[in-house]
Amino acid sequence: MITASWRRSLDAGIDPEATSAPLVWDLSHIEDIRRAHPLQPLLPLLAQTLSGLADGTGHIMIVTDGDGRVLWREGGRTILRHADRVGLADGHQWAERSVGTNGIGTALATGRPTHVYSEEHLMRVLHVWSCSAAPITDPDSGRVIGCVDVSGTARSLHPATVALVAAAAKLAESQLALRMHERDQHLRRHFESVRRPGILLSPTGRVISGDPSGSLGERVHLGVHFPGQRMILRDGTVALLEPFSEGFLLRPSPSATASTLTLRFLGEGMPKASFGDRERPLSLRHAEILALLALHPHGLTAEQLSFHLYGDDGNPVTIRAEIHRLRAQLGDAIAAKPYRLTCPIEADFLELRRHLSAGDSDALARAYTGPLLLRSESPELRRERDELEAQVRACLLRHGCAGDLWAYAQTANGREDYEVLERLAALPATDPRAAAARARLCF
Repeated sequence: MITASWRRSLDAGIDPEATSAPLVWDLSHIEDIRRAHPLQPLLPLLAQTLSGLADGTGHIMIVTDGDGRVLWREGGRTILRHADRVGLADGHQWAERSVGTNGIGTALATGRPTHVYSEEHLMRVLHVWSCSAAPITDPDSGRVIGCVDVSGTARSLHPATVALVAAAAKLAESQLALRMHERDQHLRRHFESVRRPGILLSPTGRVISGDPSGSLGERVHLGVHFPGQRMILRDGTVALLEPFSEGFLLRPSPSATASTLTLRFLGEGMPKASFGDRERPLSLRHAEILALLALHPHGLTAEQLSFHLYGDDGNPVTIRAEIHRLRAQLGDAIAAKPYRLTCPIEADFLELRRHLSAGDSDALARAYTGPLLLRSESPELRRERDELEAQVRACLLRHGCAGDLWAYAQTANGREDYEVLERLAALPATDPRAAAARARLCF
């Protein structure tokens, strides 16, 4: 963990000879920042849990926001003076990209409790310090909103301190969850009292009421949507987002129907997509991205897409640029965080999967016009292409009639398939398909 953190820190350009964390906030505004932060009501709880440790042992307790900026600290006068020298003070930032490997920044970077001892710090000025820190995740938004840390001199801070710090973070998260459930209950009662149709969402998009089937999942990704805007839901229906009390309401919009995205990616021709009333040819890269999103309906991050397309040599920045170009053509059909298709989808390769599941060889022969994105070198799509090819061939050889086998023999891989051609060559001599198959066998 420390080695990986050092690599991230050095890649970020951190100077090991730096002497302090940077001051990033105007201290005249610190009180307003504290009052607005969701951890503010829990400060007495954290102080009660950890400040005794700080007061009794000469350590300092620190609470930061999700970017490692110090919001509060408590400790004795002597340790606070030492902390001031390195920027363990209000308004200073302790993210890895600011000061390199440290308890706060590395806990936020890894998402788990972390103990950083003495020379494990990247900056030499911190080698006299040790830190135990744990991130705090908001159960409402699912985001890391802060970090609690106990720091002290290297010899005096026991590594087991990280367990106590982690317990304090979990205690804060449980209190946040309790407050969230209380707000949900208040919002749900108000929703039920007005009897309005729709699906009730929290301000962060969590589904609170009105979706008994669970079709939307736990959360609706609001993204850049704003009240009054139409949203395409996971099931392809369209709804209007409108404010309701302290949350939102997704109101059904039966008059509006979502356009279907139709993908034609089988065979040797150029891949095409139809959306709304327009059909458009696609570049191979855009076709690969849409195929991967269709195969992963729950969505993929830029990093996952990059790996599926390029393997270990992928670059997520390239994927984000390609997605930006695709969204310029398809608009709301592609959502972000994670990237996913939000409209109804019809794809020839997905239809092929359904025919394979049903064992319908006649429908399979009609649907299979050739390999999936034949020119694609994507590791994931090559696996999918080879698997589909093997399953189609096996099904047709086992259950297909002469017409089905002849249809397969017209595809890129079927033209020279020895076993398929032998079956066709055995047809009556008067059948022209038999003559064609024998001719191919001769070559």
